[in-house]
Amino acid sequence: METTTMQQTPNAVVTGRTMRYRPLNLARWIIWGATALLMLVMPMIFTGGFAVTLMSQMGIMIIFALSYNMLLGQTGMLSFGHAVYAGLGAFIAVHVLNMIGAGKVWLPVSMLPLVGGLAGAFFGVLFGYVTTKKSGTTFAMITMGIGEMVFASSLMFPDFFGGEGGISTNRVVGDPFLGITFGPGRQVYYLIALWCLASMAAMYAWTQTPLGRIANAVRDNPERVEFIGYNTQRVRFLVVILSAFFAGIAGALSAINFEIVSAENVSAVRSGGVLLAAFIGGAGVFFGPVIGAVVFVLFAVALSDLTKAWLLYLGLFFVMMVMFVPGGIASLLLMQVPLLAKKRLGRMLPSYGQAALAGLVLLAALILTVELVYKVQVDSANGTAMRLFGVAFDAGTVAPWIVAAALWAVGYVAWRWAAGRVRAELDKIQAEFGGQA
Repeated sequence: METTTMQQTPNAVVTGRTMRYRPLNLARWIIWGATALLMLVMPMIFTGGFAVTLMSQMGIMIIFALSYNMLLGQTGMLSFGHAVYAGLGAFIAVHVLNMIGAGKVWLPVSMLPLVGGLAGAFFGVLFGYVTTKKSGTTFAMITMGIGEMVFASSLMFPDFFGGEGGISTNRVVGDPFLGITFGPGRQVYYLIALWCLASMAAMYAWTQTPLGRIANAVRDNPERVEFIGYNTQRVRFLVVILSAFFAGIAGALSAINFEIVSAENVSAVRSGGVLLAAFIGGAGVFFGPVIGAVVFVLFAVALSDLTKAWLLYLGLFFVMMVMFVPGGIASLLLMQVPLLAKKRLGRMLPSYGQAALAGLVLLAALILTVELVYKVQVDSANGTAMRLFGVAFDAGTVAPWIVAAALWAVGYVAWRWAAGRVRAELDKIQAEFGGQA
């Protein structure tokens, strides 16, 4: 009897005397390489201090949003208290950083995110054991209760949390290593970018592990997972711990970046923010929260410097996403993959361009209306004169309101027409696909 042996290696399969190599996933390597290159060159393109700070906050939010998506997108666990792990990790990290500055502990500042991650994982064990006893809506309510409990504790124990003022620190401690002191914002950005890339890679690798796969099964059909012999509560518990670890890394990086940690770091506002980021980007796709984190930071940081009504814009944007694009921005991008594969995307570009122009008109109408209402109703004590899009006018006169109404009318008609063109072109392409099949 002749026997055949088979041995597998990461990139090869050996069968008998024949070795057959698996092709490398070039697309994956290109995507990750492009991501690393983008993180490297962005501060060289946008050299301003505000831009570097903005990119640093994006990197922190990317880690935070991806850690939250381990719960929501990968395991189907809706949490309203995820800021607890990032915030407590930040508090532990800031205490350790102050101890480093006082000479009580020796630790490179570059390794401080690991301290925050371990602290987050510790509290993940502590709170996750309680929260994962239940699933679904009950789990969400328990996480909300724990979040409020920790936030209340932050004001009750000022020795640890610093009270309302929080705890400040100084990230420039110890002797410089190769001239790196983490004083300049660019050095802090590259530290954040390095941890962001490593955390992204680690969280993506986790999705390919047996635990990551069974977490997807728990999300999709927990009853069947129980039936085949897995403990769904244990799976959820392990995922909470891992998610809290990466959230703690984000919290420690935030402490280094801002040099202060306060009760806001464990507040419900921050938990809600990461939920918005994950949902806007697309919780069902790994890179969705990355997109959502970038968009959320642009709203919360860049847009907040331009208008005091930025929360209204964020809320309207979120409502529009829920109503019309529940899969998030990532789902819109993934819808173009079949068109690109069939070489039909070029045919859609004119229709997409027309829809984009109509959308810009509607956006201009929305911005003008919101700013007019805000100026008249909230800021009228400072006068009704204002400037928008480089044009000065008086919000107390009729002319700008007529312009806003005209923009709404033109934008609505143009959007209906452009949306019809997009649907008609997509129907033609789908008919062609069916004919080819």
